Amino acid sequence: MAKNRSLNVVLPVYNEESELEDSVSRLKAYLKTLPKKYLWKITIVDNASDDDTMNIALGIAKKDKRIIALHLDQKGRGRAVKHAWTTSSDEILAYMDIDLSTDLTHFEALLHSLEHGYDIAIGSRNLSNSRVSKRHWLRTITSKGYIFLIKMFFFVHFSDAQCGFKVVSRKVVTSLLPLVSDNEWFFDTELLILAEKLGYKIYEEPVTWVDNPGSTVRVMKTATGDLEGLWRLFIHRPWRTYERA
Repeated sequence: MAKNRSLNVVLPVYNEESELEDSVSRLKAYLKTLPKKYLWKITIVDNASDDDTMNIALGIAKKDKRIIALHLDQKGRGRAVKHAWTTSSDEILAYMDIDLSTDLTHFEALLHSLEHGYDIAIGSRNLSNSRVSKRHWLRTITSKGYIFLIKMFFFVHFSDAQCGFKVVSRKVVTSLLPLVSDNEWFFDTELLILAEKLGYKIYEEPVTWVDNPGSTVRVMKTATGDLEGLWRLFIHRPWRTYERA
């Protein structure tokens, strides 16, 4: 008999009152199709929304004991994911963007990779078998330029730092996550660079991804934060300190 595995899927949200209920419903329907060994829950983390997001999240959680609604007084995707992962006792931790732009059918492959020795599993929009549609040209250019910079300066192998479709093991949460200092959009990149530099195994799954034109992400603002984060890591190279520790 397969061993049961506890799974927590985190949804960081900010001003998502129009999408939240439908997205959670879609995610629940998918999670119910997973093998029964995955004892799943969903954690909605509200990042200081100023609309009705938190009230909607509480209403959803009230109807299903497998759904948790948390509120943070500060914004930041990294902050939301860190909080939910570190306060969870589950064996497998994941997070997804609330718009579910990545086809959910790829999720089980990420879970399987952890059972075969990988520490982190990510969806990638930049592999040869990936399928991306409806993406604005500016997002495409900035994304490809960004991953080029990462590879050029850090000599890493992963192909997509920022796809909001990731799964990590409990070991990553306890040992690696405390080393990640960013609390906003650079969180993903910092996690992956540190992971590869410190020898964690990263699995990439080519995904089908459809852009959400209503996304609240501001491309230029996040790009600035990402470049600042890359410069910080390049100058300080923190993995050298952690290797010696």
